[in-house]
Amino acid sequence: MQQAVEQFLNYTTVERGLSPNTLAAYRNDLTQLVEFLQSRDSSLQSHGSWKRVGTDALTAFVLDLHERGYSDKTKTRKVASTKALFGFLLEEGVVDKNPMEDFSSPGTGESLPETLSVEEVEALLSVGESDTPMSLRDRAIIEVMYATGVRVSELVSLDIDDVDLDESFVRCMGKGSKERIIPLHDEAVETVSEYLEDGRPSLAGNAAGRALFVSRKGGRLTRQALWLILKGRAQAAGIERKITPHTLRHSFATHLLIGGAPLRHVQELLGHASITTTQVYTHLTSEHVRTQYETAHPRA
Repeated sequence: MQQAVEQFLNYTTVERGLSPNTLAAYRNDLTQLVEFLQSRDSSLQSHGSWKRVGTDALTAFVLDLHERGYSDKTKTRKVASTKALFGFLLEEGVVDKNPMEDFSSPGTGESLPETLSVEEVEALLSVGESDTPMSLRDRAIIEVMYATGVRVSELVSLDIDDVDLDESFVRCMGKGSKERIIPLHDEAVETVSEYLEDGRPSLAGNAAGRALFVSRKGGRLTRQALWLILKGRAQAAGIERKITPHTLRHSFATHLLIGGAPLRHVQELLGHASITTTQVYTHLTSEHVRTQYETAHPRA
């Protein structure tokens, strides 16, 4: 069971850039969960299976948190950590359903994903406009991430053959080796085309690899390098808060829903196995609606 926890922590660290303190809190929370479940059912110690963990056991865990006298903030974090773990296990096919689906947070509730405004995305794209190979690549990266909502691990895994500019789509291999086809809008097609024609050949040199996005030495771009690219462009664009690759994924989903896209369609584009994972974005769009209401209504 602990092995699955470590896989979740590794994935979350790469995708969301957890700080050491947040990672330590996650590990503490989930280790406590595993120890509680195994103490409640000793058979889980030798033949642990997350599929055998049901609502009753998790309800007992939450009640145990209450009995231990944790603050609402701490209880909320521990429940959120457990929800996130089961969301991951569901996406990976380790469990068939999420027993935490209907659990409400005991305190202040989960924080909503950070998103960019449309203007901030435009700023990320326009900063440092030039025709250097690196600049062409970096703009193409931002454009593809915002156009498709792919995870950072999916982006750096893309090969040239995964992009069909004539038909305007990207073929993406997601978690659980599930393939999905994601449309590319005209601006993204044009930006990627410019990169492939005028940027990538200079960066790749004589390298024989098929990676879509390559480093200045011609090798496949790493996740860490992509983080640095995004951080640098955010700073250059005057965006002071922390921006991660996942922020662009959140922005992609939120802006689609605000624009009227059905939740099921956004679920398919994001590659979520369960629509409950996608529903967090409806809270963000509800906030947008309230903001628009308060701005527009004469008595608001």
